[in-house]
Amino acid sequence: MSKNIVIIGGGIVGLSAAYFLQKVGHQVTVIDKSDITSGASFVNAGYITPSHIIPMASPGKISQGLRWMFNSSSPFYMKPRWDADFFKWSWYFYKSSTKQKVDIAIPIIKDINILSRNLFEEIKTSGDLGNFQLERKGLLMLYKTQKMYEHEMEVAQKASFIGLEVKELSKQQLKLKEPHIEIDAAGAIHYECDGHTTPTEFMPKMLQYLKSVGVAIHTNEEVLDVKQSKSKITKVLTDKGSYAPDEVILAAGSWSGIFSKKLGVKLPLQAGKGYRINVQRKTDIQMPAVLMESSMAVTPMQGFTRFAGTMEFSGINTKIRKERVAAIAAGAKEFYPDLTITAAEMDMAKTGMRPVSPDGLPYIGKSKNLRNLTFATGHAMMGWSLGPATGKLVAEIIGNKKLSMAIDAFNPDRKFG
Repeated sequence: MSKNIVIIGGGIVGLSAAYFLQKVGHQVTVIDKSDITSGASFVNAGYITPSHIIPMASPGKISQGLRWMFNSSSPFYMKPRWDADFFKWSWYFYKSSTKQKVDIAIPIIKDINILSRNLFEEIKTSGDLGNFQLERKGLLMLYKTQKMYEHEMEVAQKASFIGLEVKELSKQQLKLKEPHIEIDAAGAIHYECDGHTTPTEFMPKMLQYLKSVGVAIHTNEEVLDVKQSKSKITKVLTDKGSYAPDEVILAAGSWSGIFSKKLGVKLPLQAGKGYRINVQRKTDIQMPAVLMESSMAVTPMQGFTRFAGTMEFSGINTKIRKERVAAIAAGAKEFYPDLTITAAEMDMAKTGMRPVSPDGLPYIGKSKNLRNLTFATGHAMMGWSLGPATGKLVAEIIGNKKLSMAIDAFNPDRKFG
């Protein structure tokens, strides 16, 4: 049965949900307070990452954050501030950062990433969006030190054990993978299972397709509140009007935690700010890579090379800290000594807010408070990678169809600690 569905949020998750919902005949409206040309879905590294099996909430992460707290250029920065929600989230994060919980999360993260990778390929094969970059070159984890090598080899062994394709590359083998640019690294771990895209190409094409098939896209419109009756949302109220949906999907990224309070739902969520620099001249970089000691990502995209990274917990804001941008440029120079990111390129840096749950797993599923509300948020640094999988699962949830995978671990009402 066709339903009238309102999606709050027009990022990769919201648009992916619209894509799969309209495919099965639902009437879909997407509402976003921006013009859907910026934010986390546009400034990310574009990775499709089955290899990222370790959630951000892992042993030692909080202590690392505390050590870096007063260094605003550090890769993992937690700005000191008095914020009750942040304190509570930090405690949940700490309680989630155990080896036992990480081991439970590993196969779950792998499965949803594989599902999403297959769906990216399905979208491309369908021809709905026309041609767009979707490559399967894998991901290089570049390291300089023995410490980082040993750290990543532990991850690689876990990845190999659960069936992911991974190889160790010597410095000489790395040169064969990247023959045209000098790389100052001792070697690399090559996750052959990974892929990459160009977000600034994919997002406009997805928007264009959705509009062409009748999905209503309402930009520059802010959802202010909802009306409820008998454990159900009856109206969605915006600064431009109101909607009477059968179902509501909350896919508002880092704003989802704030808005959920209006719904009477406590959704632990913090905004993790990331930065990117685009270099639009030839760099000769051919392979996506994570520069381990620099804690940053490098992606060859359509027409430019992107350098991205950092995780900054400083609340929801779009302020660009120049010291963090400079740290990305310096980190790139450490690994690519012949490449210098210019001041002009740094001045064009952009930022985006990632929604981070305390345990590093997304919130996907129905609310126990409101029976016609479905959550689709909290993906942290894997939002781009998991967009299509989340959209597909949301369509199956709303249609009461068999799920593509178990989603118990993503329960928005789960307890932490």
